[in-house]
Amino acid sequence: MMHVALLRAINLAGRNRVAMADLRALAGRLKLQNAQTLLQSGNLVFTADTRPAAAVERAFEAASERTFGFAIDFFVRGEDEWRAVVADNPFPREAVRDPGRLVVAFLKDAPKASSGKALQEAIAGNEIVRVKGRHAYIYYPDGQGRSKLTAALIEKMLGTRGTARNWNTILKIAALSRATQS
Repeated sequence: MMHVALLRAINLAGRNRVAMADLRALAGRLKLQNAQTLLQSGNLVFTADTRPAAAVERAFEAASERTFGFAIDFFVRGEDEWRAVVADNPFPREAVRDPGRLVVAFLKDAPKASSGKALQEAIAGNEIVRVKGRHAYIYYPDGQGRSKLTAALIEKMLGTRGTARNWNTILKIAALSRATQS
């Protein structure tokens, strides 16, 4: 079964360095197969036995701290859940017209519906947020660089940790996962 693992806050400004070859090797030590990485920001596609995604996530987090010397949050999604991330996108026009400004935040836990609404109401700019389960779709029409809608605010309002990828990366990971299964 294909899985995707997203790592949070690695290889940023020279901190929390993780070489992608080392990440693939870690996957091998965890008995995961066909591990492939995309970019240097911690995107890993692999196949696994019938272990649930949550069990793989816990195994990665425990092993990565021993291997790399610091804690890393992993966000693991199974094949069906990854497909749903793409299919359930509430911003289809923006995905085609402006994919670099469409972001999906992958969350550890599904927030309460009221938290997603409260986050949207707290936004001072033009950003639009739609929360679906353990995913928050965010469109930054003016770009993320100057936005007041930061990861810290999102996590505070939703009450859970997350890591985000833009739509271009989401589609590249989807393509890589299809190739991994072939």
